[in-house]
Amino acid sequence: MPALIGISPLNRKLLRDLWRMKGQVMAIALVIALGVLMLVMMNGLVRSLEDTRTAYYERHRLAQVFAPLQRAPQSLLDRIAELEGVTAVAGRVTGSALINIQGQPLPLSAQAVSLPDRGEARLNDIYLTSGRRPDPSHEDEIILLQDFARAHGLNPGDSLSATMHGARRAFRIVGLAQAPEFLYSAAPGEFVPDDARFAVIWMSQSALAAVYDMNGAFNQLLLGASADSSLPAMLDRVDTLLEPYGGLGAYGLADHVSNRFIEEEISGLRVSSRTVPPVFLAVAAFLLNIVVSRMIQAEREQIGLLKAFGYRDVEITLHYMKFVFVIAVGGALIGCLLGVLSGRSLAQVYQSYYKFPFLLFQVDPITFLIGVLVSILAAAAGGMVVLQSVFRLTPAVAMQPPAPADYSRSAALASFLKRFLDPPGRMVARRLLRQPGRAAGGVIGIAAGMSLAVAMLNVMSAFDRTLELSFSLIDRSDLSVSFVEPLSDKVLYELQSIDGVIEVEPVRTVAVLFSNGQHSYRGAVTGLPPAARLNRALDVRQQAIPLRTEGVVLAVALADILQVNPGDMLSLDVREGRQPQLQVPVTGVADSLIGSPAYMALDSLNRVLREPHRVSGAYLRIDSAKQDAIYRQIKLLPAIAGVSLKQEAREAFQTLIDTSAGAVRYLMAAIAGVITFGIVYNSARIAFAERARDLASLRVIGFTRGETAFVLLAELSIITLLALPLGGLLGYFLVFAISEGFSTDLYRVSAVFVPQSYGIAALAVIIAALLSGWLVKRDIDRIDLVSALKVRE
Repeated sequence: MPALIGISPLNRKLLRDLWRMKGQVMAIALVIALGVLMLVMMNGLVRSLEDTRTAYYERHRLAQVFAPLQRAPQSLLDRIAELEGVTAVAGRVTGSALINIQGQPLPLSAQAVSLPDRGEARLNDIYLTSGRRPDPSHEDEIILLQDFARAHGLNPGDSLSATMHGARRAFRIVGLAQAPEFLYSAAPGEFVPDDARFAVIWMSQSALAAVYDMNGAFNQLLLGASADSSLPAMLDRVDTLLEPYGGLGAYGLADHVSNRFIEEEISGLRVSSRTVPPVFLAVAAFLLNIVVSRMIQAEREQIGLLKAFGYRDVEITLHYMKFVFVIAVGGALIGCLLGVLSGRSLAQVYQSYYKFPFLLFQVDPITFLIGVLVSILAAAAGGMVVLQSVFRLTPAVAMQPPAPADYSRSAALASFLKRFLDPPGRMVARRLLRQPGRAAGGVIGIAAGMSLAVAMLNVMSAFDRTLELSFSLIDRSDLSVSFVEPLSDKVLYELQSIDGVIEVEPVRTVAVLFSNGQHSYRGAVTGLPPAARLNRALDVRQQAIPLRTEGVVLAVALADILQVNPGDMLSLDVREGRQPQLQVPVTGVADSLIGSPAYMALDSLNRVLREPHRVSGAYLRIDSAKQDAIYRQIKLLPAIAGVSLKQEAREAFQTLIDTSAGAVRYLMAAIAGVITFGIVYNSARIAFAERARDLASLRVIGFTRGETAFVLLAELSIITLLALPLGGLLGYFLVFAISEGFSTDLYRVSAVFVPQSYGIAALAVIIAALLSGWLVKRDIDRIDLVSALKVRE
């Protein structure tokens, strides 16, 4: 061809080989591209989220230390500023509120936060998205959290009614804002954020202090810390200074609820980026190994001829490595491009969900390099093994076909097969039995593809199980209420007296610092009745765990964090009331999949706190026919801090797992399906390429098209069927790695095994085999007998 003039003979051969095997080349390149896509996309998302979070925190001066307390004078700030390592200090007023929105059956929870009367906040400043800051001379002016405002169609200039400190007040919205400390914002008593059900209200310091009787005082301390400061020492000194003022325990940014949520989501993505892409790349590399190895083995005679013409081993090696490089580099580059495009699309989802004002998708250049190098090295390894065996032969020997294997000992097998199989069937059986290595390679390749599908389908089911277990078996209430502060359990009778309330169950939640040696966790202990019915601690068999009079039951995730087992002693540093320090035994581990809760018997918890008959909330089961009247009655209760409807919480959690890190599972499932088809199709194409001459010979000696196709497709069918149980077994172990990668501190994805997942994955492989078989049969029917029977020089 004129286009090939000036190109060396080996390069012309390379181009002919690529064109001749274009179907396999494109399929393998696609498999590689999908593996690299996962690597680039997930690593890019991790880096982008980390860089965006850091920049957002720095621009708005997010504090490094938070210290809630009852009340302290502003003059105390000067003493705190003198502490070693403190770079900035601020005291502000915070409080709970209930917002009344027209058309909403229940009041919505909110947190009120003060801003300096003049200028920007030294710490924890806001990002004003529209409007202006409040004028301290107008006490009714507020800034509202942007996402809550959008959920309810509120804008600057609108009015809002809220209950603060027991009094209902009217406010005017003058601005909308976001803030780095409220990237994750959940209503009291809930784990899952919901923009429509939780708000943040910012007011001027003087206005909010007047509402909560905090003139000249503050109830939350914020500190900036130098990079070389000792955080534990600083927290101890702050706790000592705040103890006379009702300090509730200082904590660092790592334990801040919003930051911890973001960090857990990023950590989940980071783990997934380290475990999932290598699996996909390994499958792609294995497939490319098979193709290159078989191609080199099939071209043994050509290699011998090249050596006879004077080509050195190095030149021949480079020729075949170029074939590998074209496929591997081409697939990797496509994967890099698709990874960037996919990452940018998902970055927009993450920006919206995490409420970042900006998020730029960036990929570390080394990620691209890793993707390309892994693809090349894995493919080159298989090719080099076969090339070395061929290079050891002299040109004369290499040009000859390989010595036929000795099948004299299989005469008994041949006579056995004659009794049950026709000639095409015997040909299929003999090839499988005489070349078990190649058959095993095909079985492993298809099984690897099926294992990806099995694992992803089971992980999808695991997310559904998390939802079902948490909101149907553990929480069997219809709604829950939380109080502004712990109240006498007589309030339960008031709730029970509401017409339509069927059952009321008390609960008390107490902030606690858990510690076991070097392991610690800032969380809460939930006190439940001994025979709890509406909210329970369940074991792995989904049976209720009895709460003993002494001891604590931990969720699996919390037990793993603290490295404790049933029978071990655990330290509890209570951060409320008299703040006792307790030593309690771990009496059980609960199979809780949302959050990291801990449970104690309610009476025992109140006893160690020396606050008998106290509750901080209640779970209610109600008559749905009377729910509107019940909601109206609950609205009138003055001590309510928040009301949570279970159905709304369930929907919010569904949104969480569909739009945060859990959303990646859909893309991974789609990619697993494409890779599965690519592997099956490649197996069929490889078999056809190896046996094209044999198939043409069968046609010449009188075999029909159907009989000829049967010889190849029956072999593919047997290999596919043998791969199904192995794929299911590999998928079983793969589920553990992938589900662990998706688990976070907010929710845990347990390894579940759903029989339907294996059936669907097997069906997908069979459909892929049928489609691949149809495509290959079409090529068999079109085979050029003369060209196929010629010896290619």
